[in-house]
Amino acid sequence: MTLRNLTRVLLMVLVAVLMALPLTGCARDAEPDEPTPTPEPTPTPEPEEPVAETTDVLVYLLDGETLAVVRRHVDETVAVASAAMEELLAGPEGRETELDFGTEIPDGTTLLGVDVDNGIATVDLSPEFESGGGSLSMRMRVAQVVYTLTQFETVDQVAFMIDGSPVEAIGGEGIVVSPPVGREDFRDDVLPLIFVEEPAPFDEVTSPLRLHGYSNTFEATFIINVVDPSGRIVYEDFTTATAGSGTWGTFDITVDYEIEREGVGALIVFEESAKDGSQINLKEIPLEMRE
Repeated sequence: MTLRNLTRVLLMVLVAVLMALPLTGCARDAEPDEPTPTPEPTPTPEPEEPVAETTDVLVYLLDGETLAVVRRHVDETVAVASAAMEELLAGPEGRETELDFGTEIPDGTTLLGVDVDNGIATVDLSPEFESGGGSLSMRMRVAQVVYTLTQFETVDQVAFMIDGSPVEAIGGEGIVVSPPVGREDFRDDVLPLIFVEEPAPFDEVTSPLRLHGYSNTFEATFIINVVDPSGRIVYEDFTTATAGSGTWGTFDITVDYEIEREGVGALIVFEESAKDGSQINLKEIPLEMRE
C-alpha cells in the first residue's frame, strides 16, 4: 500500500470515529430516565374528641311524701349550684322513674339565676314555681330547692325570688321563706325517719361502703343490711346516730363486706319496732356493686 493510500484509509477511519461519537451520545440522551417514585402521603391523624370533664351533684326528689336523693353527672362548671338546680327542674329521669320518684315542682318552671353570697344562695325562679298545689305541695317543692342548694359547703340557707323580685312567702298557702330558710326548717315533715343521703340509688360502690345521713329513731339506733346481687346478706349490724327519740341526729359509718359477683345489690336500713320487733321506717337503696 502506498503512503497516499495509507493516509486516505486513516482519514476515513478518523471520520468514521468522529461521526460515531455524537450518535452514541444522542442514543444515551434518548434513553428515558427512570421515574422517581412518588412518596406515599402521610395520613393526617383525625383530631381526638376532647374528653368532657364531669362533676356529680345531688338532686332531691320525692319518694311518696318524703324527700329522696339521686345523683346526676353534669359537665364540670364553676356554676355548680345552677347546674344542680337545672337538674332538679328537669324532674325524675331514667331509672329514677322505676323507683316511682316524683317532684312537686311544676312543669315549665325555669331557673332565672342563682347567686351565692356569705352562706346564702338566692335563687330566682319563674312564676310557674308558685302555680298549683296546696300547702303540702308548696312546702315540698320549697324543701326540694333548699336541700338541693344546701348540699354545697358554701350554702347554709336559701332566699327566694320570683321573676326577679324577692318574696317573703311562696304561693297562696304562704310558705314563709324570709328570712332565708335552711334544712332544719323542713326536716321534721319532709324527711323519712332514716334518710340516707349517700350512697344514692344506683351508685357504683365497692367495699368498704360509706353511708351517711340523718335519722330520728328510738334510742337513735337502726339496722343496716347490705345485700349482694345474689340476694345474700353480706353485712348486718346496727348503728347509733348522734341523737334520736324525737331529736334529729346524724350518722356516718363505713361497713365492710364481700360479694360473690358484681351486679345490682341493695343497702337496706330500718328500725325494729319497740312494740313487736317488726321492721319499720324501712328504706331500700339499689346499688351497682363492684369488686
